[in-house]
Amino acid sequence: MEWGPIILTFKLATVTTLVLLMISIPLGYWLAYTRTRIKPVIEALISMPLVLPPTVLGFYLLIAFSPSNFFGRFLNDVFGLQLVFSFEGLVLASIIYSLPFMVHPIQSGLSNLPPNLLEASFTLGKSKTVTLFKVLLPNIKPSLLTGIVLAFAHTIGEFGIVLMIGGNIPDKTRVASIAIYDEVEALNYGAANFYSIVLFGIAFAILLTVFLINKGVFKRFWG
Repeated sequence: MEWGPIILTFKLATVTTLVLLMISIPLGYWLAYTRTRIKPVIEALISMPLVLPPTVLGFYLLIAFSPSNFFGRFLNDVFGLQLVFSFEGLVLASIIYSLPFMVHPIQSGLSNLPPNLLEASFTLGKSKTVTLFKVLLPNIKPSLLTGIVLAFAHTIGEFGIVLMIGGNIPDKTRVASIAIYDEVEALNYGAANFYSIVLFGIAFAILLTVFLINKGVFKRFWG
C-alpha cells in the first residue's frame, strides 16, 4: 500500500488549517463586533461553501485559476504560480471551501463573551490587538479548538473540489479521497479499505480527543 496519498492529505489539511487560523481570527473578531450594514453580505459569502455543491465551487475556481483567464494569467506571469493541477491550488481551494468551519466557531465564541470584558480592556488602555490576543482568545479556547478540528477534518474529507482543481497527479495532488475513488473504480477494494480505515481511525481519534478536552476529562484525570 502507498502512504503517499495519506501523507499528502494530512500535509494539505495542516497547511490549510494554519492559514485558516491566521485568517479567521481577525475575520471572526471583525464579524463579532462590527456594526456595518454589509455584515450579512459578508457572512453569506463566507457561508456559501456550506450550501454549494463542491463541484460548483470547484468549477468556478478552475475557471479563475486557469492561465487562459486574467487572474490565472496574472499569477503565472507575475509570480510564476500555476494553481491548476498543483498543490498550491489545492491549498487555496481548501482555504476557501473550509473557511466557514473555522470562522463560525470563532465568531460565535467571541459574540458570546460578556461585553464588559472588552470594555474593561479598552478602559485599561489596551489596544484592539492586545485585547484580542491577551483577553478575548484565551477565553474562547473551546471555540478555537472546535474551529481548528472542524477545518482540519473537513479538509481531509474533501473530494469534489480537490478533484476539479488538482486532478489526480501522484505525489502532487492525489490525496486520500481521490485514491479511494480510484481504487474502488479499479475494484481494488483492499487498497480502498486501507486508505479508508486509516482516515476513519485518525479522524475518530481527533474528534474524540476534542470532545474529551471540552468536557474536561483530561483535566480531571490529571488532577
